[in-house]
Amino acid sequence: MAAPDRPFWKTTPLSQMTRQQWESLCDGCGRCCLEKLRDADTDEIHFTNVACKQLDLRNCRCKDYRHRQDIVSDCVQLTPRNIKRLDWLPESCAYRLLGEGKNLKWWHPLVSGDPKTVHQAGISVRGRAVAERNAGELEDHIISWIK
Repeated sequence: MAAPDRPFWKTTPLSQMTRQQWESLCDGCGRCCLEKLRDADTDEIHFTNVACKQLDLRNCRCKDYRHRQDIVSDCVQLTPRNIKRLDWLPESCAYRLLGEGKNLKWWHPLVSGDPKTVHQAGISVRGRAVAERNAGELEDHIISWIK
């Protein structure tokens, strides 16, 4: 009996993925769309629960993904070239995991077959993030539930 086909993320290097494959790696957690603070003295990153103004807090996706960089000037586009340099990507991020030679987590929609598992597993920012316009000082919103 033939072995089942391996999924593309196990056989295709990030740099050789199609745009559709690359985009499907996003699990929809919204963690990368939270504001971050970097300590000038220690270089340590502090995550906040303050969402980018473009993050839809219900579905944890960008409201206008195609034009996000026109709307939010410091929005970073993830690429195979820059993911290893982006030290603020959460440890659970599929791009980071695959870039480090690790496997996707069970709750990732590509593994589970269900886009809701990222929320059910408590990985997404749904119900835990605040809108940028309501936040006030970022320092008041530092969180510890993201690594």
